[in-house]
Amino acid sequence: MDFREEYSKKHTLVENAIKRILERYNDCPATIYEAVKYSLFAGGKRIRPVLLLSAHEMVDGDLDESMDLACGMEMIHTYSLIHDDLPAMDNDDMRRGKPTNHKVFGEGIAVLAGDSLLNMAYEVFLENSLRYPDKLLNHIKAASIIANAAGIHGMIGGQVVDLEMEGQPAEPEILHYIHTHKTGALIEASLRAGLALENVENEAHTAIAGYGKRLGLAFQIIDDILDVTGDAAKMGKKTRSDEAHKKVTFTVVYGLEKSRRMAEELIEQAVGELDYFGKKAQFLKEIAYYILRRQT
Repeated sequence: MDFREEYSKKHTLVENAIKRILERYNDCPATIYEAVKYSLFAGGKRIRPVLLLSAHEMVDGDLDESMDLACGMEMIHTYSLIHDDLPAMDNDDMRRGKPTNHKVFGEGIAVLAGDSLLNMAYEVFLENSLRYPDKLLNHIKAASIIANAAGIHGMIGGQVVDLEMEGQPAEPEILHYIHTHKTGALIEASLRAGLALENVENEAHTAIAGYGKRLGLAFQIIDDILDVTGDAAKMGKKTRSDEAHKKVTFTVVYGLEKSRRMAEELIEQAVGELDYFGKKAQFLKEIAYYILRRQT
């Protein structure tokens, strides 16, 4: 099976699993159910859950065991996008080629839809952990890794500094803090959580964390580049929005050419970290190059 087929297979598994989980909530108020569903199925690439599943599979894990954890990760990511698009944050009207959640359902419902997704994720984590009493500590560790990455030590912390730095002089140290936390933290956590479900050597955790840190930063650098050079129609959102909000980005600090070189170097370093796992890491290596080549 080639890379595209394997990615498509995992993407479909995640889509179906999210649909199954969401059906548990179809007795809630219709408006919030539709708002949650609208953003969850707005056409995401499901990179974070695919990374989690792939990391777990790489250490001989059963995808049935990690699937709900992967779906919860996507719920957290989707909640962050809903809130990120709000007028109080980035004030974006389009996401993945569709009007943003608050443009369809209003700001209040959009806030609550994001809140709902975050709470649903933790509910999913806890319920899934109870299905594996012999590995309860592994599941608690995996959920804790994700919760930490989503909170003030991770994604939220990065978002806070991102907001505070709008219109301020661009400094490399602050730029790296923002992007390793706002974007990179959840990507790294996806991989670390996948390994946490199994009892593996410390060296394995170190290697996957090194891969995740570099992959997450490269992902954001590519995002910054695409915001300048990308096709708005392909991306499904406005380009140059970072410039309009006077955000600190890699292209502002380093320029396009150096940013591209930095992304390429980070991907090569990330792939090198996977040598520890041998041939079992081939799919994760290919994901890294896929992220480097992406146009959306």
